[in-house]
Amino acid sequence: MIDKVTTANWARISDELDADGHAMIGPVLGPDECLELSGAYDDEERYRSHIHMRRHGFGQGEYKYFSYPLPQEVAALRTALYSHLAEIANRWESQLGTDRSYPRGHSEMLKRCHDDGQARPTPLILKYGVGDYNCLHQDLYGEHMFPIQVVILLSGEADFEGGEFVLTEQRPRMQSRAEVVPLRTGCAVAFAVNERPKLGTRGYYRVKQRHGVSRLRAGNRLTLGIIFHDAK
Repeated sequence: MIDKVTTANWARISDELDADGHAMIGPVLGPDECLELSGAYDDEERYRSHIHMRRHGFGQGEYKYFSYPLPQEVAALRTALYSHLAEIANRWESQLGTDRSYPRGHSEMLKRCHDDGQARPTPLILKYGVGDYNCLHQDLYGEHMFPIQVVILLSGEADFEGGEFVLTEQRPRMQSRAEVVPLRTGCAVAFAVNERPKLGTRGYYRVKQRHGVSRLRAGNRLTLGIIFHDAK
């Protein structure tokens, strides 16, 4: 698993995140690892919270936040991905002209969150059935926010229809642009949580992004979400 992250083409991933606000990575999980995570969805002892989207106006479907300690494969992926994404995140903050920066190691990022009361783990598994969807949103959770997150498809590509991963981009004085990102089993997409820099004729400006999932037409779809900051 870690080897798959380490040997990914991070130059390409960095370029695509800069240009488009998202980039494919992977595969980062093998079929057996995807099946193991999906199969343990009903093991309530693994999770701190179970959310039904309709109750909160988030869409339809459900998701569960893991408890600490995270499953080994989830913790390892979170740490390995962060070590590569932190360099990109720090460049983005510099281009946006902020005074924010992110430590090189994920444990230091978590300490920053926990010291300020953001101590609830945020990695989660999302489950969709026929008719389910996820409204466009941003996963912010608190003052300390890492600007990139990752989603990994756990289900087989033949197990469902619809349920496309959707990103929208809002540039200043322009209408929103939507993009559908095709996911393959075990593969990840990294994308901007909130804002990213975009180079224009007068320097860098801010582009806002949101993400969601279109309505599922058939089958079942499970994904693993990896957010690098914790929640209040």
